Amino acid sequence: MVDQIKASTEEFERASKHSLDAVLRAWGEAGKGFRTITSELTEYSKRAFEDATRAFEQMVGARSVGQAFEIQSQYAKKAYDAHLAELSKLGEMYVNVTRNAFTPVEQAVSRKVA
Repeated sequence: MVDQIKASTEEFERASKHSLDAVLRAWGEAGKGFRTITSELTEYSKRAFEDATRAFEQMVGARSVGQAFEIQSQYAKKAYDAHLAELSKLGEMYVNVTRNAFTPVEQAVSRKVA
């Protein structure tokens, strides 16, 4: 009876350690992924601000209302396209973060099941 309790306790300790290790690795992967996403968002924001500033400077220097309208239209199309591309890129990044963060947990669970 004592041996069974001791064996059960050791098994529980091993399982707890593996689970904790998996969770810590998952948090580490999530943290790295979110730092990468934050960096990407910062760079995108800088590019968007620079593009908007450049478009504004061009509009100020426009010689006619038609030219100003053309500059604004080109800027709006470029900004829209850049925004859609960034959303797509961020979507892929979030999928990768989720996949990478859950891999250690999935591995730990598969070890327990096997």
